[in-house]
Amino acid sequence: MANVHSTAVIAPSASIHETSEVGPYAVIGPRVRLGPGNVVGPHVVIEGDTEIGADNRFLASCSIGASPQIAGRSGHVGRLMIGDGNVFREFVTVHAGGEGVTVLGCRNLIMATAHVAHDCRLGDDIVLANGATLGGHVQIEDAAQVSGLCAIHQHVRIGTNAFVAGGSIVTQDVAPYCLVQGDRARLVSLNLVGLKRAGLSTIEVAALKRVYRALFRGPGSMAQRIAALDASAPDQRARRLLTFLRTSERGVITTSRRSFATAA
Repeated sequence: MANVHSTAVIAPSASIHETSEVGPYAVIGPRVRLGPGNVVGPHVVIEGDTEIGADNRFLASCSIGASPQIAGRSGHVGRLMIGDGNVFREFVTVHAGGEGVTVLGCRNLIMATAHVAHDCRLGDDIVLANGATLGGHVQIEDAAQVSGLCAIHQHVRIGTNAFVAGGSIVTQDVAPYCLVQGDRARLVSLNLVGLKRAGLSTIEVAALKRVYRALFRGPGSMAQRIAALDASAPDQRARRLLTFLRTSERGVITTSRRSFATAA
């Protein structure tokens, strides 16, 4: 049997793997499925139609799988799927889907008091720092980082290896490999530190720099710049960047901090 503290409250129909641990005063609802090697800390609440993979850690007072914060939906039992090896620090809130499913991948670090709203989709190796707040339907691709006290508007996409600097308010999509900052967030540069940490070579970073300059600082309209890069047979990362820009529904943050300050 799982190692369950005597004060924990677990619904009889919940599924808890025998190698998982449940701490004092934790509450686990009837439609929760908890895989192997998970550690549920004190006062954690896991509810909703929630499926959790292996080796996740939920520290004190997390709220996982609660109904979405949508008027009239307080009793809604939504779906939440969590992968493997994630860490949810103190007082994190992750809400279940309202219209669909909230999904978190693997090896994500969700720091204290961060919030993941209904129907968000997060990939792998993402960091949400303390107090980061995601609106509903936000999508974050692999290895992106959202710094402390950031607010991300609903339906925004944040691309792979992107970086959102502390205190930013993001109302449009953040392109892959890029760094944004401010209220409202503006484009600063490539996320050079993140790219180096991701293992890109000097040559690979230099290639991305050329693409970045052509896209965000070159002459002509954005559509013309994208067409010109398409014609030059760019590499895989450049194609990912171009595809992200072409498929954006909210628009991508392209105004640089420098040009915005000059215009003001």
